[in-house]
Amino acid sequence: MVRVQHWTGREAKALRSALRMSTRAFAEHLGVALRTVAKWEKHGADTHPRPDTQAILDTALGRADEAAHARFEEVLHGRRTAPSVDHEAWTEDIDRAIVCLSHQRFTFASDLLNRWLGRHEPRGLDDKGAYLYGRSLVLLGDLQRDQGAILGPLSARHSYLRAHRLFHDLAIPRRTAQIELSLAVVTEMAGQLEASARQYEQLASEDRLSHRDRARARLWVGTALSKHGNNEYATKVMRSAIRDFEELGEPEDWAVAHQKLALAYRGAGELGQALHYIDIARSTGSVDSPMQRVRLDTAYSHILLSDAATRDDGLTVLDDAARMASQHGLSHQLRSIEGIRRSYDDPRAFVSR
Repeated sequence: MVRVQHWTGREAKALRSALRMSTRAFAEHLGVALRTVAKWEKHGADTHPRPDTQAILDTALGRADEAAHARFEEVLHGRRTAPSVDHEAWTEDIDRAIVCLSHQRFTFASDLLNRWLGRHEPRGLDDKGAYLYGRSLVLLGDLQRDQGAILGPLSARHSYLRAHRLFHDLAIPRRTAQIELSLAVVTEMAGQLEASARQYEQLASEDRLSHRDRARARLWVGTALSKHGNNEYATKVMRSAIRDFEELGEPEDWAVAHQKLALAYRGAGELGQALHYIDIARSTGSVDSPMQRVRLDTAYSHILLSDAATRDDGLTVLDDAARMASQHGLSHQLRSIEGIRRSYDDPRAFVSR
């Protein structure tokens, strides 16, 4: 077992890397201040921990497993060079992945993200690298969510939870709160409507979130309530979110909110109001994204199908949405479309305007 006769910042940094911990996690592991670890990282062999801290480092090394000991020796004696991290290139790939996801180019986005996630382990990265790793996990979760993979080991939930732990260790509360919002969306998609509504409601007043994200949480409270049949309260909550989006100058969120409000009125049987608000959404919302086009057409078809007089038009719009969802691999949307088809096989599903 490798031993250290006299610790310097160089050996301390090598131990942190071998344990695959962030600087913050390493400080907590040793029970020392974060600034102490930062000093070791910065000054390397030119700084010497105090005798009591030397003993703490001895203990941490002694308790490490064999694999960590091997990594420690490799880092310390240069037997194998740890893969370097090009932060700039990683950041560029994240930006490219965001663009790909906005146009549902899932395969290319996945390749960009896994190029880095497969190459590194978060515990072996510095704080900047760990931050980029967390960002990549969140985007991978968004990709999996859009494809309908919401539960299981290769799912949006799993990716979001890993990212949440990472950002918590990095002490970035805004990021952890945003992930909690994404996890609430996954809960709603899994059909747990009451649980997701409670999560959204808590996040709607969460100081860690921006005003825009709090408004989104409030809108999604309404969505979950509407799906659960509580349409009257849902419309009130959604109208509040719409006012927020108008004040914030967020036209896309404003249009999406009208789409969801239209569906709430459809659920309440007020088809005139539903058509009014879906027309606003269709005339103001962006349709550059296939996902948004599918969501908008699915909502519109759902309203048209609610009236026997417009059933044929509704089926035509729904067919178009299904083709686009299939073309772009939007599995969750396809399942929603098939659920709408089945619900209208029953003639009792139609109501009169």
